Amino acid sequence: MRNLIDPLDFTLDETINILDLADRIASNEEAYSHVADGKKLATLFYEPSTRTRLSFESAMLSLGGKTLGFAGANQSSATKGETVADTARVVSCYADIIAMRHPKEGAPLRASMYSSIPVINAGDGGHNHPTQTLIDLMTIRHRKGRLDNLTVGFCGDLKFGRTVHSLVNSLVRFNDNKFYFISPEELKVPDYLIEDTLIPNKSVYKEVRSLEDTLPELDVLYMTRVQRERFFNEDDYIRLKDTYILNKEKLQLAPADMPVLHPLPRVDEISTDVDTDKRAAYFEQVQNGKYIRMALIMSLLELTDPLTGKKVL
Repeated sequence: MRNLIDPLDFTLDETINILDLADRIASNEEAYSHVADGKKLATLFYEPSTRTRLSFESAMLSLGGKTLGFAGANQSSATKGETVADTARVVSCYADIIAMRHPKEGAPLRASMYSSIPVINAGDGGHNHPTQTLIDLMTIRHRKGRLDNLTVGFCGDLKFGRTVHSLVNSLVRFNDNKFYFISPEELKVPDYLIEDTLIPNKSVYKEVRSLEDTLPELDVLYMTRVQRERFFNEDDYIRLKDTYILNKEKLQLAPADMPVLHPLPRVDEISTDVDTDKRAAYFEQVQNGKYIRMALIMSLLELTDPLTGKKVL
């Protein structure tokens, strides 16, 4: 039995295979409409989510399966003191696969240790968001035609942004990728990402403060919001939340084929006047989210691809 807790739980070849399956699903979704008949997905979401939870549910329904679960810790037995381990044991009796989001880092990993069914990490604190990483890889590959030899800029909250941490960990596995980390000092990329990922992989990176100066250098721009829920001090959040705002005027500084990604939700870090620009890729990411999660559910449940007659993992 396989789980997806960290983006690196899959080998590079397995990652590519899942991206390829997602592409096949996107091209012929109807062919996959009954591959999970009789299967159940449990969505255990201990913190708020719109896209991720609904995307998982839509993915399972599109495969012919069913869903159950909760959309907040206050709707679960966590309010009575039940542990993540016990919840995983219990839900294993009701479902075939679990998608879990939790504010505490490591909670989905702990759930996987006690679950008898596959567990997918749908985001744990500021740590990892592996399904979003696969979505980002799929979107970049669609827009740029490759996942290597790219200069990628990450802008905004790089300290708490789990999507940033996960994507960097994956992109360093492809050859010759370079990184710009654009943030205020208080929200700069954490030291462990530099020391444990970038330096060992001999990745070229720069930490900078100016978005405008960096835009002309980029192949891909990944914007993030400053996350109010990660701050202990409201004054710090208010002071930093509007540090970087991408608008149509600033976007004129960027290459004509530079996609703008964002994991959403946005607040005001991307102006709505960017939405009509062909480089805006963030709603494409949302659509790709369903296809990636369909591919993941199929892969972890060891379901056969009806178009190839093979299993992915």
